[in-house]
Amino acid sequence: MTDDASAAPAPPGHDDLAGLSAPRRRTVDEHMFTTPGLPGTFRLQLFTAPGVRPVAVATQLMGEEGTSLTNDAERFAGAVWERHCPKEDLPPVWVERQLQPQDSPQETSFQRVTFAEATPYRPGRPRWSTLTPEQLHDLVGTVVAADRGAGYVPRPQEPEPPQLVFEKFAVVRLARPKPFREPACMPTGVPWWRRWVRQALPRHGARDCCWYHGGDWHTVNAMALEVLDQAGRQSVDPYDMEDFAVAHATAAGATNWQTEALVTLFSAWDAIQPDHEVRYINGQHRSQAMLDAGVRHTVVLYYVEP
Repeated sequence: MTDDASAAPAPPGHDDLAGLSAPRRRTVDEHMFTTPGLPGTFRLQLFTAPGVRPVAVATQLMGEEGTSLTNDAERFAGAVWERHCPKEDLPPVWVERQLQPQDSPQETSFQRVTFAEATPYRPGRPRWSTLTPEQLHDLVGTVVAADRGAGYVPRPQEPEPPQLVFEKFAVVRLARPKPFREPACMPTGVPWWRRWVRQALPRHGARDCCWYHGGDWHTVNAMALEVLDQAGRQSVDPYDMEDFAVAHATAAGATNWQTEALVTLFSAWDAIQPDHEVRYINGQHRSQAMLDAGVRHTVVLYYVEP
């Protein structure tokens, strides 16, 4: 079963929004949606009408405690499907909004998530595409709240936040990734012998299989090391590294993909974070893409407790 309203399967990442659009009303507005076995909460707005597919809008702050919407889109969507619309043959039309911090250079947008497969309460193989507020309004036929909601209960503020440390790191020393998506181009991670071959015979350029392989990580990491060096000499605050990276990319004439990829390496929420116990906190897919390309050095993030 595929997540598509038409008989013929749509290309990954595409959907007939016009065919899904219909007047609906908001029947659920739960500010702290959670489900057993899934750490993390989000605001759930569910829009329904007789005879049309429900639309679920999930909103979460970037950096909230627990699993992010992006990392567990399949399981969160399945939980909403099972709890609120169990008689539907397909999961609700799933829309995510990950709210960036106010001073972040990354834009906050609505993201439509399509699932290439969807057995009961288990959607899979997600693909993301941006929805404008106008497209979302046309989809649901009514106003959608764009904030986290007054009922959100944040975790207690830590007395002193951990220190962020960005460091140069040899890619070949990264733990073996175990990507949980992109089975066509990231099926089993990268064995040790292959990473050494790629170091000797690197790959440049882009592939059209996924975002992670969509650009030249050699170019991005060359810029990242320049950013790291310049930031160190100018004593840039670690929390200002995203803006510093954007300015560097702009001055270098980087493409949109290169800028986006560079910023992720200096994001307090999205940087590659190796961990000796769980292998990765963030960054498995980017790490594998770099290993596939034979990149030699990248930038990783550590949180150092005060």
